[in-house]
Amino acid sequence: MTSELVLTLAAAQGRTSGLWHAVELHRSPSEVDGACEVAVCGALARVDVEQRWDGADAESCEACADLLY
Repeated sequence: MTSELVLTLAAAQGRTSGLWHAVELHRSPSEVDGACEVAVCGALARVDVEQRWDGADAESCEACADLLY
């Protein structure tokens, strides 16, 4: 299994606001149950397996982007 980067929202801020984070999944997206995961930067965040991390933008976590690039 290869890992993939997916987008997440900071858990404390819910789905309507907050920074997008990157989470590296080492398992199938079908195994993600909606619980919080640890983002690349160390923040806890809820995974949205429908979204793929394709680079940083204005709403992305700067720490995740810095660690990935």
